Amino acid sequence: ADTATQMDNGIKLYMKQNGDSAGKSKIELIRKDTGGIAPDVAKRLAQEVIVRDHADLLGGFVLTPNALAAADVSAEAKKFMVVMNAATSIITTKSPYIARTSVTTPQLNHTLGTWAAKQGIKKIYTMVSDYGPGIDAETWFQKGFKDGGGEIVGSVRFPVANPDFSAFVQRAKDANPDAIYIWVPGGAQPAAIGKALAERGIDTSKTKILGQDALTAESALKSMGDSSLGIITVANYDYNLDTPLNKAFVKAYNDEFHRNPDFFAVGGYDGMHLIYATLQKTGGKTDGDALIAAAKGMAWDSPRGPMSIDPQTRDVVQTVHIFKVEKVNGELRNVEIDKVPNVKDPGHMTQ
Repeated sequence: ADTATQMDNGIKLYMKQNGDSAGKSKIELIRKDTGGIAPDVAKRLAQEVIVRDHADLLGGFVLTPNALAAADVSAEAKKFMVVMNAATSIITTKSPYIARTSVTTPQLNHTLGTWAAKQGIKKIYTMVSDYGPGIDAETWFQKGFKDGGGEIVGSVRFPVANPDFSAFVQRAKDANPDAIYIWVPGGAQPAAIGKALAERGIDTSKTKILGQDALTAESALKSMGDSSLGIITVANYDYNLDTPLNKAFVKAYNDEFHRNPDFFAVGGYDGMHLIYATLQKTGGKTDGDALIAAAKGMAWDSPRGPMSIDPQTRDVVQTVHIFKVEKVNGELRNVEIDKVPNVKDPGHMTQ
């Protein structure tokens, strides 16, 4: 799937820029495809690469169910495992050998809820996809917003593969909120939401639209057109970030793959950075205990900004960015309007 292609591109670019050796270790990749949400397949493949191919560590994992299944193998075999995307809080608790270089759903959505309350937004209606990640996002957004003094005036959960959002948008509009919060997975859904918002006459200058990164991903903006203007999203990365390090990364990525990187790409890129840096620190020792000890507290500058691995939770600590869709030189872009540095995953605090 394209999500994995982008992550794999990030991995390839890192290796092209840094060679195929880290310290005394030569890096050799063995790629396996789970074919989608398939925990049984993910577990079997993780076992196979360790037992048959003598893999020293595991990396990748676009999807949470697959990461959780492989976590059992990591714990049992005592192998270092780098999660480069899957974003549910509990993943790092399932094996003491896991570190994550991507993001967590609560990290983004709790930050957005808290931020919205600080902007003077009083009443919000929430609408999310009715499955794990959507419910996780809704829970943490609502917590951040309510703790900041905001009121949730209504909420709805819709089926994951929902093609038509017009009735749900109308219901949200009828509640007359200051803002509508939306969480949908990437793919076809953001464009369908955008269409419904336009059809139901939602004016983003009067009713703010808030959501997570996928809502205004590059492909979604192309599909939505001008109806996306004014949408505010939260993300740990966007190719429009205006820093020298990110501009160099975006250029290198475009030169290599003729497209822009996204958060999957940067998760893979930083995942490889962590693997190289830990191998250098251990002097080539590849046992799980040595690598995870090296990973704890590791800090570096990424295209997304400064980031580190929390020594207690082994989870990513990073800047969370707030973007707004604007026209830049005639093109729809996510433009950074605010940021919150050094955000830890709030999900770990309640476990």
